[in-house]
Amino acid sequence: MSFLRRLPADVRKSLKTEPGERVLTFAAAESGHVVATNLALHLPDGTRLPYEEIDRASWDEEGVRVVTTAGGRHFERISEPRLLPETVRERVNSTIVVNKHVSLPGRGGVRLVARRPPGGEVLGWTFVFDDGLDPEDPGLRAQAEQALEGIRRSMGV
Repeated sequence: MSFLRRLPADVRKSLKTEPGERVLTFAAAESGHVVATNLALHLPDGTRLPYEEIDRASWDEEGVRVVTTAGGRHFERISEPRLLPETVRERVNSTIVVNKHVSLPGRGGVRLVARRPPGGEVLGWTFVFDDGLDPEDPGLRAQAEQALEGIRRSMGV
């Protein structure tokens, strides 16, 4: 039954792919197909999530939940995920160059993450503050910037 393993032609044609982007795996979702390529996760509504912009993806019996580094949240109902969880996990993890949690004086901490697109250069750094901390607080951001400078010096990135 190899026809069950092929992405429908209309779905493949509707994907907004970049040159050199190819389908790795997919799963049928309630509202279409979720497709993992070598560069991004494609959702049924046409949303393209490059792996370096995915903070985390979690799977359960209902489907997949994706949180982006910008705080966007996505959910897709998937009953049979096939190889999608493993593929997304491997692809997202491969974009992480540095992932370090640093304590901030008397305030909790911040996770400093450097990412790069598959096969690319380091994009930049993301601050992920602990729950309850205001990422817009100038004093907190200054402490995080200072921590980042120390990490960059010590790791040479």
